[in-house]
Amino acid sequence: MNRPRGASERTVRDEPWLRRYPAPSGRPRLRLVCFPHAGGNAQLFHGWPARLPSDVELLAVRYPGRQERLSEPCVESMAALTDAVDAALLPELDVPLALFGHSMGASVAYETALRLERRHGVVPRRLLVSARSAPHRARPTGLHLRGDDDLVAGVRRLGDLGSQAYDIPELRELLLPALRADYRLIEEYRPASPPPRVSAPVTAYLGRDDPGCSRENLLAWSELTSAGDFALRTYPGDHFYLAPREAELVADITKDLEA
Repeated sequence: MNRPRGASERTVRDEPWLRRYPAPSGRPRLRLVCFPHAGGNAQLFHGWPARLPSDVELLAVRYPGRQERLSEPCVESMAALTDAVDAALLPELDVPLALFGHSMGASVAYETALRLERRHGVVPRRLLVSARSAPHRARPTGLHLRGDDDLVAGVRRLGDLGSQAYDIPELRELLLPALRADYRLIEEYRPASPPPRVSAPVTAYLGRDDPGCSRENLLAWSELTSAGDFALRTYPGDHFYLAPREAELVADITKDLEA
């Protein structure tokens, strides 16, 4: 059952690739692995543990080139990123996993699910994808090839989630390399053709006013599961709907993981 508590009640541990919020119950029955968007970081999910059941452990993926990993080079290819995440998750396979990815993170979660299944015979409990067209429907914009102002403007077109930081010269200098590297990664990413299906069921989530992802392209994720189990949930808001709708989204994710 859910308990009203702050994230601080779960001891937060940073590991090279994962920020861990251990389950208060001790041994978790499930681990929820969360993948941030382009330019994003593990902090996006800091409020989620307080809203999850006490026997669910949250692992937020920590991409290099930001926050405590600021001095490390960014990863600029999908294969390199998901190979590293796959290796980081190997010690976590003693209990079932579910994968949630927002925007770029949805594609990273999909590729990670494929690796877990093919390399280790592990099928996630559910693949949860948010605000990202299915890989075979995505159309690169070339935004990572444009100037800094255009890159920032392109992000702001999607919605406002901390974008005021780009107005502060010192922060802009620190944040732009990771943003550009992430956009290069996702815009140069090409899934296999035809894109392989995962055996996990899939749930997709969408802000109804998202200018960067259409309902039709999100529904195309239904073509990438062989489980015969696909669901779509929509919420008021833009590309970053998950911040103001956090309580509702995490409650729905909890239900979806019990399905």
